[in-house]
Amino acid sequence: METPYTNHLTAADYEQIYEPAEDSFFLLDALEADLLYIERLQPRVCLEIGPGSGIIVTALAKKLNKTLCLATDINSHACSTTMKTAQRNTTHVDSINCNLVDAVREKSVDLLIFNPPYVVTSDEELNSKSFDNAQMPNNLVCSWAGGLHGRRVIDELLKRLDGILSADGVFYLLVLRENKPDELIRDFNKLGFVAIKFMERRIPGEYLYILKITRR
Repeated sequence: METPYTNHLTAADYEQIYEPAEDSFFLLDALEADLLYIERLQPRVCLEIGPGSGIIVTALAKKLNKTLCLATDINSHACSTTMKTAQRNTTHVDSINCNLVDAVREKSVDLLIFNPPYVVTSDEELNSKSFDNAQMPNNLVCSWAGGLHGRRVIDELLKRLDGILSADGVFYLLVLRENKPDELIRDFNKLGFVAIKFMERRIPGEYLYILKITRR
């Protein structure tokens, strides 16, 4: 997959959204490595949660031209930026300003992608006030702060996954070693999914995994 152009974004944009970094490009690499599987799936609906600049869902939209590509983000600036990134790269992504999958139809998502806020922090850095103010300029806490074990947001989505993933759907989740990926895999399995470590990579200061999750 081509890495989307981002030269339309400015320093002011990156004060309000997560700038593409090593984790973003790792996720792109993993999706490209599994592109044949994804294309055979023929997803009708692709959803990226928390797109930030929009490079991941834009890259998929350019490849999956028969797929409805969506993005959800609690940061309204990320929503508008994602649509601009898609336009800059001559494709289309619909963006919805909501928390996680609040506005997503039940069992409708065939391809789900999430690079979550995974950094281990205190819950004080991820309190309800942070979420309430997520649409305010210069508030990036919700793009990186993950609370205890970096798992607070991941665990919230885990509880809702059965409700949104289609019968043949697949979910690609980026996690940090400190997020306890082996424990996460067991949690997915207990809920009736099959989760594997699809890819792993060491980057400066972090060890990352891409988990691939499907239904049994």
